[in-house]
Amino acid sequence: MEIRHFFERRELRLRKKRIVMMLCCIAVLVAVYVIITWPEKKAPDVPLVSVEPVGVEDVEIYGDYVGRVRAQQFVEVRARVEGFLERMSFEEGTYVKKNQVLFVIDQRQYRAKVDKARAQLRKDSALVLKTKRDLDRIRPLFEQNAASRLDLDNATAAYETAVASMGMSRADLDQAEQELSYTYVRSPISGYISERLVDLGTLVGTGGKSLLATVVKSDTVLVDFSMTALDYLRSKERNIILGRQDSSRSWQPFVTITLADNSVYPYKGLVDFAEPQVSPKTGTFSVRAEMPNPDHVLLPGQFTKVHALLDVRENATVVPQKALIIEKGGAYIYVMRRDSTTERRFIELGPEFGNKVVVERGLAPGETIISEGYHKLTPGMKVRVAPKRKNKLRAKAR
Repeated sequence: MEIRHFFERRELRLRKKRIVMMLCCIAVLVAVYVIITWPEKKAPDVPLVSVEPVGVEDVEIYGDYVGRVRAQQFVEVRARVEGFLERMSFEEGTYVKKNQVLFVIDQRQYRAKVDKARAQLRKDSALVLKTKRDLDRIRPLFEQNAASRLDLDNATAAYETAVASMGMSRADLDQAEQELSYTYVRSPISGYISERLVDLGTLVGTGGKSLLATVVKSDTVLVDFSMTALDYLRSKERNIILGRQDSSRSWQPFVTITLADNSVYPYKGLVDFAEPQVSPKTGTFSVRAEMPNPDHVLLPGQFTKVHALLDVRENATVVPQKALIIEKGGAYIYVMRRDSTTERRFIELGPEFGNKVVVERGLAPGETIISEGYHKLTPGMKVRVAPKRKNKLRAKAR
């Protein structure tokens, strides 16, 4: 019996040990499982951004306006004497030279006036010769007391009167010859002539229609456009006087124009005049540019788009427009400090050009700005700089 109790107690102890060992194994397994499956603490998420340095460029500032082309010279051809139009000596719309005969007016009455004035001049010349001979005869007789003072005075007066009459006749002849020359209506300038405005046989001149045609010189044309008072104030802030060339500047106010087919005219013009006052009706002032037109592509009266160089900002601070954030309080940009933290910087914007903008105040050249990935940033946040695409492409190529 004692042996039986001994074995029963021993078996009971072994069972207890087995149970304890099983519990320990289960506890170890549970602990290992918990350790393996326990979630790791994530490091704080640092935003990935693209950066670039603040640039410095010479920025050309342009303005776009609507312009109108006009001829450098536009001259009316008018009849200066009265008469019937007899002949036209040109083809309409063609190029004519200066002093080329364009029209001929009936000359008969003017030739008669010339002949009459010439005959009167010959008559007065003969009278001058006669009175001169009479005076030459009277003078020695007067010196010999063979003629009276009255005879000498009469001879002298007759001679001087004859000389004066001859001068008047010569002036009448010059006037008659000038009127005769006006019967040949000549072109005052070289250029392209319009169609005739009167028909042959029409009475032209003083009592009739005097405008016969027009001639335009368009080898060089003028382009007129209007600028606002704000444009003027901005130019004054930069000490730029519109319409004047300044030899101290490295640039001049050139303009380019766009034609009706949206092609850019190959030649550039130069602004040479600006109206010294603003129109109270429109709030604008007129500006003129002179432009070469050797191929006569530009026609007077034609409307064009004017692209005018207004200013050149030398060494201007520029940033890409995509880096700007504009809100009611103003425009600002995120700047990355040396410790990779961000700073919100309010800036004063200048003119835009292309996909960039000039910064007047708030940034210094060489500072690093965040150009992409700034939408979820807050001031003071730590950021990481994304690798540039070029470096990735080079790595793939290798």
